[in-house]
Amino acid sequence: MDETNPAGHAEKQGSSATAAPPGFVSRVLGSVVDVSFPDGNLPWINAALEIDWDGPHRLVVEVQQHVDPLTVRGVAMQETAGLQCGVVARDTGAPIMVPTGGDVLGRLINVVGEPIDHGAVFGPDVPRQAIHRKPPSLSEQRGKRDVFLTGIKVIDLLAPLPMGGKAAMFGGAGVGKTVLIMELIRTTVEKYAGISVFAGIGERSREGHELWLELKRSGVLERTALVFSQMNEPPGARWRVGMTALTVAEYFRDFMHQNVLLLIDNVFRFVQAGGEVSGLLGRLPSRVGYQPTLATEIAELEERIASVRDAAITSIQAVYVPADDFTDPAVAQTFTHFDSSIVLSREMAGQGLYPAVDPLASTSEMLDARVVGNEHYGLAQEVRRLIEHYRELQEIISLLGMDELSAPDRTAVRRARRLVRFLTQPFAVTSQFTGQEGAAVSLAESLRGCRSILDGEADSWAESSLYMVGTIDDARAKEQAAGLASA
Repeated sequence: MDETNPAGHAEKQGSSATAAPPGFVSRVLGSVVDVSFPDGNLPWINAALEIDWDGPHRLVVEVQQHVDPLTVRGVAMQETAGLQCGVVARDTGAPIMVPTGGDVLGRLINVVGEPIDHGAVFGPDVPRQAIHRKPPSLSEQRGKRDVFLTGIKVIDLLAPLPMGGKAAMFGGAGVGKTVLIMELIRTTVEKYAGISVFAGIGERSREGHELWLELKRSGVLERTALVFSQMNEPPGARWRVGMTALTVAEYFRDFMHQNVLLLIDNVFRFVQAGGEVSGLLGRLPSRVGYQPTLATEIAELEERIASVRDAAITSIQAVYVPADDFTDPAVAQTFTHFDSSIVLSREMAGQGLYPAVDPLASTSEMLDARVVGNEHYGLAQEVRRLIEHYRELQEIISLLGMDELSAPDRTAVRRARRLVRFLTQPFAVTSQFTGQEGAAVSLAESLRGCRSILDGEADSWAESSLYMVGTIDDARAKEQAAGLASA
């Protein structure tokens, strides 16, 4: 018998879970719970067990191993403090089932689909789906890739996101990651009339509360679902919360035929939680101490993110890079699934250049002349070459000054500095703090602005005229206003 055969889940669901003889907790070791079934009718791998205990919260255990013909070993999704041996455990006959559909929009739920926003409990009429599902088959997936336009100049120009694809956002604390995520949520809701699902893996409770308040203040909460596991929760919750959020997103794609933006923060915490679970289950570690199932766990999550015929899940995922080592097994394995990578620079953030997207380190498979066209591709390469040349000259400038550069190099530096500032822009979600109205810029306007700067139109302008503006026309108006004020 194949213990992981999905057909087994269907058979179990067809039977009455309450009619099946219950099991009994036989061993508790932290988050790992062993359950014995005297009749030998063991639940499937990944099946959910309900523990009938008198604890302060509902307790769900997901089966991970068949220890012997009468015993299964599972990982608890909640704290097990106070759980005793002999307590009844019932096989639900299915994986963890979470609420989906319109009822979860505007709500904050945990890994098992329970509301944690002090709102109403989901009723029995709310559709529920299993968190373990197969990815769409190749015949169901849409082969053509469209560009997901964000209205953010530097991303649309240099690292365009794929509709129905996956993008990684590399950055630490304080570089504008959360602001960028919230602006992307707003873009999806307003421009694509789509749904956003946010998965917070191992987040601080303060971060979740602040995000919920910000989305509510921005007016996009009613089209956003938030799925959170806090960093003080057991590893099982942090390990499976990404699956819960993905299941919510899949329902909107498959049953409601709506485009979905799935944001995950942070993929590295998902890998860490998987490593903790692997250690608790007694598996021998693999490279650099990571779990031997690292590649499989990442693939189970990432391969379900795909486009189907009439809807797509577009995923943007934050990835922490330990010690800035991109050869770390967790980072390297995650890299293989991404179509686009957005690198946030702490140096640029320190200079006040927001969004702090590094124009040279950020890349995308969509930046191809066959996809974006010759004009876009050629202009992006020209912008990159100019900024790269400017960075090569920075050491000379800092030592000897601009006067020691040749005339062509001085012109290149002047234009590169204006380009870098033009690629900044104000966001709508920060307007209440900055006093500047947010600007979403079309791709055509972004290309036109960069071309004007490269052609020298802004050579005589003050650099501040191009800082935190939308289009090149906004910059021109700002320059003219500054000229009149000085006159």
